[in-house]
Amino acid sequence: MTTSTPLNPALTQWTGHEGLPRFDLVRDEDFAPAFDAAFREHEAEIDAIAGNPAAPTFENTIVALEIAGDGLSRVSSIFWNKAGADTNETIQALERDIAPKMSRHYSKIGMNAALFKRIDTLWQGRQALGFDLEATRVLERHWKGFVKSGAKLEKPEQERLAGINEKLAGIGAKFGQNVLADEKSWVLFLESEEQLAGLQDFLRDAMAAVAEDRGQKGKYAVTLSRSIIEPFLTFSDNRELREQAFRAWIARGENGGDTDNRGLIAEMLALRAEKAKLLGYENFASLKLDDTMAKTPAAVNGLLMQVWEKAVARAREEEAELARLIADEGRNHDVMPWDWRHYAEKLRAEKFNFSEGELKPYLQLEKIIEACFDVAKRLFGITATEKKGVAAYHPDVRVFEIRDPAGKLVALFLGDYFARPSKRSGAWMSSFQSQHKLKLKNGAEGELPIIYNVCNFAKPAEGKPALLSLDDARTLFHEFGHALHGMLSNVTYPSVSGTGVSRDFVELPSQLYEHWLTVPEILKRYAVHYQTGEPMPQALLDKVLAARTFNSGFATVEFTSSALVDMAYHTAEAIAEPMALEANKLNEIGMPRSIVMRHRSPHFLHVFSGDGYSAGYYSYMWSEVLDADAFAAFEETGNAFDPVMAARLKDNIYSVGGSVDPEDAYKAFRGKLPSPDAMLAKKGLAA
Repeated sequence: MTTSTPLNPALTQWTGHEGLPRFDLVRDEDFAPAFDAAFREHEAEIDAIAGNPAAPTFENTIVALEIAGDGLSRVSSIFWNKAGADTNETIQALERDIAPKMSRHYSKIGMNAALFKRIDTLWQGRQALGFDLEATRVLERHWKGFVKSGAKLEKPEQERLAGINEKLAGIGAKFGQNVLADEKSWVLFLESEEQLAGLQDFLRDAMAAVAEDRGQKGKYAVTLSRSIIEPFLTFSDNRELREQAFRAWIARGENGGDTDNRGLIAEMLALRAEKAKLLGYENFASLKLDDTMAKTPAAVNGLLMQVWEKAVARAREEEAELARLIADEGRNHDVMPWDWRHYAEKLRAEKFNFSEGELKPYLQLEKIIEACFDVAKRLFGITATEKKGVAAYHPDVRVFEIRDPAGKLVALFLGDYFARPSKRSGAWMSSFQSQHKLKLKNGAEGELPIIYNVCNFAKPAEGKPALLSLDDARTLFHEFGHALHGMLSNVTYPSVSGTGVSRDFVELPSQLYEHWLTVPEILKRYAVHYQTGEPMPQALLDKVLAARTFNSGFATVEFTSSALVDMAYHTAEAIAEPMALEANKLNEIGMPRSIVMRHRSPHFLHVFSGDGYSAGYYSYMWSEVLDADAFAAFEETGNAFDPVMAARLKDNIYSVGGSVDPEDAYKAFRGKLPSPDAMLAKKGLAA
């Protein structure tokens, strides 16, 4: 594609509803020339800042950096959204090209000696210059970012670091595409009643809809989408089919051929270790943890092992109960990973006299979305109104206006809820535009946050409601908690807006928000039967609340083993064979044979599809320590929507982004930092 290709203004000039992009005017072939132009424009802006003959000031250096690259940000946000949520072969090929180009572009900026000299001058003189707290945080973020980009290295080391970053970007893109390819290519079609034995109507409906989408009307499709595979493993009475599906699920990225990720993992780990050494760190984990609450690998492993010992002990007790159920059925096999969910569901029915299948008719997607919005209104005073007919990036995506108590528009929110083959697995929040108050080159004063959530719930057949599991409903609340972090942001500078916080603090607003799903008055109002409209019976509600810690050993072992392997990868001296390290680490900590990691290495997207949660998967648990303690603050008042606590939560957690040190932010809300006790109690793992 030549640079003379006409540029599509829809990528950078957003003229849709309240400033949304006009997604309907964007074509795949528009991205390559738009990126080329945006790179050039941003480079010119950087050169102007670095070459400014005036003495460096916060305004002409830091603020100028904050608003530079607007065109690149806009093109990137649309492209990466499409790459994750609605990709195709053209986009994937471009992703493999753009990821290393993007890395090269930012490496060049990070190693710009004249630019760093200006930033360093401000940083060294910051005491005398009298910056306020937010400005100081922004300056520190830029200074540390440049240092970690190699600004202080000699030229040969800078060039090597840039090469490493570029290579890592390309590998990360390929890793994610390989997982998606394995997920898309595997499907198991079922027909006979013997094959469908045990499957509930809601699951049969979802599987039938998927099969029809794949040209197999009249059949039922098992896919590797979590919203299909997990309920199939839970309810299917056919052990042979459960094993077949489970083995395919955990083999994503490990099937040989072009989509095998094992070689990519080894290459990525070697490059990350080399990068850490170049920057003066003992290992990659030390580099990644330098600017977090945890600070060191020892602190992370200390928390993980404290929880691991309690979790594995509980899981052994749970396994013994499942083994009893298997024996009671006259079977003589051990509890294997493809058995756990199936027999745990039977154990839940025995212990609490209800099943996931009994619960699901009361958890309609539409009602859980309403519940999310209602909780936000009760806590923070905001309202959500859906705008029908507004074009988004896919027909399934819904657009909402978010307004404050005075009716002022404060954000746009897009909800993308259903699984499709063009979407990567999992659930996430991201933004097209972040909140800030700076004056832009186009004259605008600040920007409205445009936030989106992506989930992968099973899409129902035409005319039928989407029914969620309790885990699905928690996921929806979790991601909306992230969205609120972006939409309630009230800062001056873009780099510290919303979720621009340390990795082990970013999960606090999302995990905390999950707690309100199971507040009794919310469940009573929104957990209504999809056919009768009747609320969930009090007896069933009581059972759901009583069972909140059921199977917690299994869930905590699944997660903690993944986090421990992540840390092992990124603290090891040298790794010749990553899969051997995974196996050895699991053996060392005593991983039960009946459970597998929640994310085995070849499909561990958090850690290997980009740099986001590398040496950082632990952060979910670190934040869980905070969220359990934070919700306890509401419980102590006797009111889950206590207005005083809600105001403190908004002012000190949801609205400040990264403008305040996370420890200081938490202490301003709660008055103290927490211990793990509340988290362990929430999981039912307290001594």
